Amino acid sequence: MAVVITLDQMLAKRGMTLSELSARVDITLANLSILKTGKAKAIRFSTLDAICRELQCQPGDLMMHDPDKADI
Repeated sequence: MAVVITLDQMLAKRGMTLSELSARVDITLANLSILKTGKAKAIRFSTLDAICRELQCQPGDLMMHDPDKADI
């Protein structure tokens, strides 16, 4: 997929663990892990909103488009 998730970099910038984010946004650690590793196929806007609110960032801070990673 050409969309690359950069949640791990944002967590590092904020000095927060995935477990801590999970507790703060009430999303399971397993689901956040799937998102962080780029294995998610979709994300709800409500989930994205909660993550951005907690990390005080914009959606573009959590993902980027890399055409070189597109599925063939």
